[in-house]
Amino acid sequence: MCIAYIAVGVNADWPLIIAANRDEYHARPSQAAQPWRDEPDILAGRDLQAGGTWLGLTQSRGRLALLTNYREAPSNKNSKQRSRGELIPQFLRDERSPADYLEQLAQEGADYAGFNLFVLEWPNKQQPLRMGYYSNRHPSGSPHMLEPGVHVLSNAWLNTPWPKSLFLKETLQAQHFDGSPPAVEGLFQGLRNQEVAADADLPQTGLSLEHERLLSSPFIVSPNYGTRCTTVITINQRGHGMLRERSFNPQAEPTRQHDWPLLWPSFHPDSQPHPSHNSNRAPEGPLSHLTSSKETS
Repeated sequence: MCIAYIAVGVNADWPLIIAANRDEYHARPSQAAQPWRDEPDILAGRDLQAGGTWLGLTQSRGRLALLTNYREAPSNKNSKQRSRGELIPQFLRDERSPADYLEQLAQEGADYAGFNLFVLEWPNKQQPLRMGYYSNRHPSGSPHMLEPGVHVLSNAWLNTPWPKSLFLKETLQAQHFDGSPPAVEGLFQGLRNQEVAADADLPQTGLSLEHERLLSSPFIVSPNYGTRCTTVITINQRGHGMLRERSFNPQAEPTRQHDWPLLWPSFHPDSQPHPSHNSNRAPEGPLSHLTSSKETS
């Protein structure tokens, strides 16, 4: 996961909206989002090289986590460190609150290369929504508990004003401004933006100017490395929602789409059980030229 737009409590009827791009080497094997065979309550993609993931949630317990790498010069990386992708399933399995989990993780931050981790625990009628952020490259060295609002996480600290982060915050927020269902296709289109930032606006992270240019757009296209998939998650007050993932080839052409209905604990006081996961999907059906299914072939 290399950029994620997170809107919590901004749209009264759809209190959780996440739209994110995963950027990775095209040759690195991975599995599309689906329930894990060994842990079916976890719904996530999977890195088949290291076994972890970049974005995942539990289907029944209302826990979600997403991860981005912290961009830094290659000389600062240590190949012997633990896989960052293990952090997401670790949180999803855990019973502790986001604050307690992140406090413990902060004691182990040096075991990993640079990362940013966002975690969320969905409320029920008795508990408030809880979410937090931790980076093992933040100078505070401590987790940060977050308030509802709009947050953008790329390969720097949370809400760092990189050009692509500012673009997403402005563009995607317009897709769910009022209480109507979010414009899911509008979220996808915002994340398809390939505009390269001006050189004067590029961050200086220790990479070459050529690489900084390549990585400056929300959607990255190159023969060897680029945006592999886009994921949009929308959940309404009753806990009904959808995870939709769209995959891309190295030419940025969409290849597959997978839809997974969600049913999380409700925190709406008038919530009633609904008869079908499919009855409250986010709007807009699958594109006709894509494969849309609930199973990965």
